[in-house]
Amino acid sequence: TVYIAAVLVTERMADQTLEYFLSQGLIKKRDAAEVRWSHAVNSRNKLTEALAGPTHMIEADISLSSHDSKEPIMAHPPTTDSDITLKEWLERVKVHNKGIKLDFKSLEAVSPSVLLLEEVLPDLGCPVWINADIFPGPGGQARPLDPQAFLSAVRTLPTCMVLSLGWTTGWTAETDNPGYSWDMVHGMEDISRTLEHPVTFPVRAALLAQSFSQLTWLLQQSDR
Repeated sequence: TVYIAAVLVTERMADQTLEYFLSQGLIKKRDAAEVRWSHAVNSRNKLTEALAGPTHMIEADISLSSHDSKEPIMAHPPTTDSDITLKEWLERVKVHNKGIKLDFKSLEAVSPSVLLLEEVLPDLGCPVWINADIFPGPGGQARPLDPQAFLSAVRTLPTCMVLSLGWTTGWTAETDNPGYSWDMVHGMEDISRTLEHPVTFPVRAALLAQSFSQLTWLLQQSDR
């Protein structure tokens, strides 16, 4: 099964991310569809491939190591081990012109990861997106990260970084899958309203059609 995420972007975020790739000569026009992604880059081999290939944005998942509760590693639950830590991952990425999206799967991993990220920020000129599912969404079974705790943990990051705030979701073939409800988008708008960082909302593409009115309303609440 292939799961697809669609990203709804604000103008300010598009300016920052697309301007970077345009200025580097890596894309030809101001169109987010030009940006190539590598997902789940959670191992040394996958990172080597992504850094050597035509990818513009590299996405990876962050959890805490099962061997060291203070060491953020690149892993997607239920996996609790990895051959690469976040520290090594960032050290390898910082010498390239790739953008990064860090997807947090554990609230406990956020604070130590922010400290590591701040150490390499002077060497990072690329777009940086920070992602977490902070609300339950349609069909979602996973437990979302507490929204206030997550936003508090990342508040010290520079406001040029993009916050990618999503919902936990699920999807079942050959059934009627519910879309994003009005309560879901109202909750997201309420917590996003006063944020200084640019915000993007990652959504499950299979649920777009039945959620068009709600997601359109959500974007219309921003003047950015």
